[in-house]
Amino acid sequence: MNPLLPVVTSVLFWVAAMCLVAGVAIVGPRRLYGVGGNLVPYLRESRREVAVLLVVLVVSGVGRPALQSVSEVFGLRLTGAILALEGDFVAWLQGNFQSPRLTLYFSSIYVFGYAFLLVFPFIAYAALPRSTTLKRLIVAYTLNYALGLVLYTVVLAYGPRNVMPDAVTSLLYTFNPNFQTLTGEVNVETNVFPSLHTSLSVTVATFAALTREEYPAWTPIAWWIAGSVVVSTMYLGIHWLTDVVFGTALALGCVYAAYRYVDPDEEDGSDGTEPDDGESDDGESDDAEPDETEPESWETNA
Repeated sequence: MNPLLPVVTSVLFWVAAMCLVAGVAIVGPRRLYGVGGNLVPYLRESRREVAVLLVVLVVSGVGRPALQSVSEVFGLRLTGAILALEGDFVAWLQGNFQSPRLTLYFSSIYVFGYAFLLVFPFIAYAALPRSTTLKRLIVAYTLNYALGLVLYTVVLAYGPRNVMPDAVTSLLYTFNPNFQTLTGEVNVETNVFPSLHTSLSVTVATFAALTREEYPAWTPIAWWIAGSVVVSTMYLGIHWLTDVVFGTALALGCVYAAYRYVDPDEEDGSDGTEPDDGESDDGESDDAEPDETEPESWETNA
């Protein structure tokens, strides 16, 4: 049997289970029930952003071998510079904190926790009365993947487990060799700088902080999982500290750009929000005599 099948099946099962539990506990049954009705119109409103995200993912998956070849010929070889900058920090981290329990925890977080962290926000933000946050999330994911793909092509660097095999162990693959089959399908050993695990996790954590009024319980959970993912990339010997720092910067930049790109004032009220009954946006009663220019204004913004 293909060793990839049981790994993928296990990931899908646990992510679905975690999303179900988190959906009931964090989103709430009533709002969770409304996701089905919101999802299609929200995705229709975000069709351009979704299309671009899908294109980036396809290019990343299909074009990876070609881009890897380009990187090997023209890429900036920065492994030595990264090693000179931070030294044996990752080796020190493993040497001082490695234990069977931590390896089990961080391996599970790196695979299962990370997948849940990326998927659950789609459910949570699809339950909101406006599509703004969901659209911003899609844009931020797209920017992370697109810029990450560019940087992986421009920068050719190897992770600590490849550079210092005597000092750094590939703990993820030691814990479960089948995980190597899964990561090999979506990654190559030179896709190191920056850490996309870090950038996407920090992206989700930042969104959780920015939407803490809607989902206060999600914020500490997202930050805990994101922080664990960030540490796991180094504990497992996959990324350098430098990769993590630049991945964090990439995440913050992508979130900022997504908020600048998606303006909630441009959504025409098609996302389900309407002015409160009996009162207009400027605080005047609906019973007040309308301004003669109001119909023209509405027509212009429609």
